[in-house]
Formats: sequence, structure tokens, C-alpha cells
Amino acid sequence: MSKRLMTVSVAALTMSVAFASNAFAVTELQWWHGMAGSNNEVVEQLSKEFNESQSEFKIVPVYKGTYPETLNAGIAAFRAKQSPAILQVFDAGSGVMMGAEGAVLPVAEVLEKGGFKFDKAKYLSGITAYYSKPDGTMLSFPYNSSSPILYYNKDAFKKAGLDPEVAPKTWPDVFEAARKIKTSGAANCGFTSTWLTWIQTENFAAWNNVPYGTNENGLGGLDVKLEINAPLFEQHFQGLADLAKDGAFRYGGRTSEAKQLFTSGECAMLTESSGGLGDVVKSGMNYGIGQLPYYEGEGRPQNTIPGGASLWVFAGKSDEEYKGIAQFFNFLSQTDIQARLHQVSGYLPVTLEAYEETKKSGFYDKNPGRETPILQMMGKEPTANSKGVRLVNLPQVRDILNEEYEAMLAGKQDAKTALKNAVERGNAAIAEAANR
Repeated sequence: MSKRLMTVSVAALTMSVAFASNAFAVTELQWWHGMAGSNNEVVEQLSKEFNESQSEFKIVPVYKGTYPETLNAGIAAFRAKQSPAILQVFDAGSGVMMGAEGAVLPVAEVLEKGGFKFDKAKYLSGITAYYSKPDGTMLSFPYNSSSPILYYNKDAFKKAGLDPEVAPKTWPDVFEAARKIKTSGAANCGFTSTWLTWIQTENFAAWNNVPYGTNENGLGGLDVKLEINAPLFEQHFQGLADLAKDGAFRYGGRTSEAKQLFTSGECAMLTESSGGLGDVVKSGMNYGIGQLPYYEGEGRPQNTIPGGASLWVFAGKSDEEYKGIAQFFNFLSQTDIQARLHQVSGYLPVTLEAYEETKKSGFYDKNPGRETPILQMMGKEPTANSKGVRLVNLPQVRDILNEEYEAMLAGKQDAKTALKNAVERGNAAIAEAANR
């Protein structure tokens, strides 16, 4: 073969290889998340199933630590112009993302770019309202929404002389049971809780139908004054402080760390996200589920507010990336996927069809207590006190509250002082953030 023909052949081969590689190129889409343990396994499985369902796009899940760590990683990446395709943001970070005008693309627009339509009516209203602007625009995709519930160790209850088939309903009942468990030696501690801010403060306010703050807890405007130093909060937190002093309550940490105290058998009761179910099941414990405890009073309990997280999409991505993200969100919305996600993880089914499908299958009859988180959230029409909490700097405010609660539980201050300090410091931080 002549040198000229050889050159032409090599060039033709190079072009055909380049064309083939472009034709079969897969667009990778990073999904940064904060799901650990059994919930991380669910993320990996869903990503694998989507990737195998088509050949154009590949979802690459990346664990970024706790929810606050994941949010901080996403913000830093956006500033460095290296943001992921999808960022999982916990409920407290919603106000932060909503305040980032121009940095995110609303989920409805993302789906439209991919040729799909987002129908808000198909989703549980209590969830979609939390992730929407006041005008109803849905900003993020509700991937894993949860409601706080009570888990309890049936064997420990039996040893302490408590009825293992009946969960305590009120907070005084919980405190009394915790002391019985501790004094009887049925467990080293009677009660623990994850997320003192989300469960014992924000949901405590909603469930008991008392205000967390002014301006509808921030949903009505940025100018918010905290109201968590009211008598009911003081009564509740002093009850926790007294339990801690007696060793009947044990503090595990600011987020979900206390779950380990329960699954290990150290503590006999736990208030935790319904999304913590997978790890409780994995522990092999003989457990029961009860609704979130409350204080008796007119109109109580009211409704819980969603926790968990939603999926946000940054602005500035290519049309091809948006097409892939839209396909993935459409995949996650399928009834069989949502029903399975709910049944396996304990998170709420975000679509009405998935809820109805699960109900029709007899799942709740076979698994008592598993419908509890849904009924808590959807049982009553929300009031001004129970629509949710939205602050532009809620993660920062939670940190302030946690610092005061930790000092209280360590015996350095009483509940009244802790809540007074929390309100003063929290209000100063909110005012500063609102005026930036």
C-alpha cells in the first residue's frame, strides 16, 4: 500500500473511531447525597436500575457525609463552578436554596426541558407545599420525605412491666416509661432522640399546634422572631433535662447519631425519622412503632411537618444534562418505584398513586404502624403553626439551638435559660441573614 493510501486509511479509521465513541458516549450525572447505612444502599440500587433502563445517561451517586455537610459541599462546588448535576438538600436547607436566586432551576422547568410535565396534583400536598414558592412554583423534587415517629423496644418494655403492644401516646407517658425502664434495669437508658431541633422543636411546635416563630414560622416572610421560649417548650425541655440528670435520657448527637443508641439496645425508646426504619429493621430488634408523642390539649395533636430531603438542580447545565436529569426524575416518580422506596426505607411515598397502591396491597395491614407517619402529616389541614418552618439560615439557627440544648443536657443551665438564650441568639442571626 502506498504511503498516501495508508495515510488516508489511518485518517478514515481515526474519524470512524471518534464518531463511534461520540455516538455511544454516555452523559454522566453526579448525584451528591447524604444517605448513610441502609438508605445509601437504596440510593445505589435506584441509580443502578435507572442506568440499566437506558443507555444515554449514567447517574453517579456520591455520598458527601451528613445532610449539613452535603449542603455545604454543594454550595462550595457551585461557587467553584464545579457543581454536581443533582444535590440532595435536607429540609432545613430549603430556605438557603430558595434564597439562591438564579443558582437553581425549578424542577418543573427541568422536566419540561426533558419533554415531561410536572403535575403537582399527583404528589402528597403536605410535601409539595413545603418545597414550593408562595406562588406554588415547585422548586425541587421531593425524593425522600419523612415524618418523626416513636420507635420502642418491645422486649425492654416487657422486662420493665410495660405493655409491649401499646406505645406511649403523650410526653408524660414517655417520661414515666423511660424512668421505669431505667430503674428496672430493662435497658441502660429509657429514651433518646435524634434531631432535637427538627423533632423536639420544629415538629414539637407543629404537632402541638403552637408557634415556632412569627410570620407563620417564616413562610409568610423573612422577618421572623422565634417563640420557642413559651411555657410548653419550657415544660418539655425541662422534662428532658431532668430525665438526662437521672440517666433515663441519653443525648446522642445533633443529627441521627442517637439511632445507634436504640438499635444497639442501649436505649429502649427513640424518636426518629420514619426514614430510619431500614436500620431499625436491620438490627433484628423486636420493635414497635407509635405516633409522635404530644401534650394533651384542645386540637392536639395537629399535623407533623416533612423532614428528609429533596433533589435540587443547579442552573447553568447543558441541555443534554437537563434531559438526563428529567429522565431520572421521571423514573423516580413511577408508582412501583415510589411504592417500593416507601416500603423498604420508611420514607413517605411522595405520590398519591404510590400511597394508594401500597394501601391496596395490604402492606399496612401486614405491617402495623407503617402508615403512621403518613396519617400524622395528612390527617389534618395545616394551621399557621403547622405548615412548616422556613428560615434563610435555618441550619445556622439549628446550630445555635443545639449549643444551648447541649449545655442544658450537661447540667450547665436549666431549660428556661437555654430557651431564652436560644431565642436571643437565634433572632440576632435571623435578622442579620435577612438583611444581607
